[in-house]
Order: sequence, then C-alpha cells, then structure tokens
Amino acid sequence: MGEFELIARYFDRPVQRAVLGVGDDCALLQTHANTRLAVSTDMLVLGRHFFADVCPFKLGHKALAVNLSDLAACGARPLAFTLALSMPAADEAWLEQFSRGLLALADAHGCELIGGDTTCGPLTICITIFGEIPVLAGRSLALLRSGAVDGDDLYVSGQLGDARLALDALRGQVTLPAGVLEKARARLEMPTPRVALGLALRGIASAAIDISDGLLGDLGHILSSSNVGATVYVDVATSLIAARAEAMELSDGQWRALALSGGDDYELLFTAAPSRGQAVSDAAQASHTPVTRIGHIHAQAGLQLIDRNGVPQPHVYQSFDHFASDASER
Repeated sequence: MGEFELIARYFDRPVQRAVLGVGDDCALLQTHANTRLAVSTDMLVLGRHFFADVCPFKLGHKALAVNLSDLAACGARPLAFTLALSMPAADEAWLEQFSRGLLALADAHGCELIGGDTTCGPLTICITIFGEIPVLAGRSLALLRSGAVDGDDLYVSGQLGDARLALDALRGQVTLPAGVLEKARARLEMPTPRVALGLALRGIASAAIDISDGLLGDLGHILSSSNVGATVYVDVATSLIAARAEAMELSDGQWRALALSGGDDYELLFTAAPSRGQAVSDAAQASHTPVTRIGHIHAQAGLQLIDRNGVPQPHVYQSFDHFASDASER
C-alpha cells in the first residue's frame, strides 16, 4: 500500500467545520469573515529524511522550510508554528545549532514559535505551521490543487533535480566534483521556501503545489484534483538542473530522472491561463524568483512527455512514496 492510498483509505474524511481538509498542501479553517487559517504538518525522521551526520543548523532550517513551502503552495502568509521534538538525549551543542537554524528562518519570515512538545526517543522533528489567507468579496485567495483547466500553462519555480543529485552522491551512487557537490548539497539540506512567489501568485495561478516527492508525482496530484491531463516538455525541465552545466558524465536518462522524479526540490509547480503570462512574469520579478514554463494542461486525462522536437517520450519515472519506496534516506 502506498502513502496516498493509506491516507485515502484510513484518514480521508469529509470536512464539517473546516473549509478544506485532507488532500491539499494545507487544511483551511474559516476563522473570520475576511480570513482563512492555513494549517500544515510535516515530520522529519532520522534515516528517512536526513543523515545522522547532517549539520544541526541546516537541519533546523530544513525542518521549517518544508512547512513554509506548504504555505507557499497555498498562497498563505506565515503566522506561527509549533515544534514537537523527539531526541535520544539533550545534547546542548546540537540543540544550540539546531535552534539557531530553525529560528533564523522563522525570523526571516515573521513566523513565531508558539509551543510544542519534547520527549526522549529516536530523533524526529514534527512541525505544524499556521498561515493566513485573505477572503475578498466572499472569495478566498487560496491557491489549491483543484483549479487547473484546459489550456492553462504549466510553470515551475527555480531549479529541479540538484537535491536528488546530492543525495545520490552522498549515497555513493554518483561521483561529483567537490564544488558541484557542495552546491547541490545546499539545495538538499537548505531549500528555499518560495513564500514570496506564492503570495505574488494569488489571483494569478489557477492551481499550485510544492514539489517534495518529485515533479511528475506532485503534478499528478494537480491533475487528479482538477480532473485534467498535462503535457510536460522534458528537455525544458531537465535544463533546470543547475549541476548539468558542469557537464558531468551522466546519461540523458539519468538527467531526466533527476528533474522529473528526484524530489526534495521544494519549488512551486503551478498553472495559469495563457492570458496571465505577463502577470506570472511580474510575480516572478516581484518575488525575485525565476519561473519557467514547462508544459501545458489539456482536458484529456493522462500525462504526456515530449522532447524538444515534440516527440513523445516514455513515462518511466517513479516519484517518492514513503511506503512504496525503500526505507533508505531521501
């Protein structure tokens, strides 16, 4: 049983008081006539999400960054978060660095730590984050997975694949020059949550999600929620791997796998009508975030991959699933 089948079978329940429940990047609660509260929870587990020797400062950063990324995907402004921390011992040197990394990113986004829990046990970090989304004239400005329509353009922010390339190198599956590994590892261990872009895309993007488990896997959530299909330009997506400029000896298939199913990118994947192309460009410029058009949405269900010549390519890429994948580190 895969992760999402597990959730759907045992925990997906109709909402009664919430506006939006299980199945999107954030749950939404109506707290005021003009505001909705966005809530998201993420967990990081030693051996599953990070290596034992990771720098505690970077781990603190990433623990909050992945939650901020969920808010970004919903177009929510960060408010506050809680921290639940299980650890085998109260290591003061480790805690000092971890808290500095965590709180530096929190301060950068005006997101307060307001409570949580600590216990003795295997190293596990769980954060629940809260954000706010305005409601104007009775209409929420939240970005959801369910709004993509036939004819929309498909965009992605920033870079793809470098985080997974670093992971493969740390596992010993590929060999990278020291400088390339350092830059790729920064993408893995200290991702940049695209909060400013998410806020700028409110009223522009028709659907959005953050990329945590791989481009195609997360795109699939938009397609199923919106009841549409998509075409992805695989060579455009592959060009967004920064390390590819170093001309390493990887095959085209390896590069494509990194871009299309690598995971841990924490970029925003979103759709917008062609008529909003200039607005998308303006949002990218205002948020100082590069954005690239990598495909389009169509009414016919399914996912098609095409190369730079418009030739269809086989879809052989599997994104990460906690229960369908092996138990080694992400």
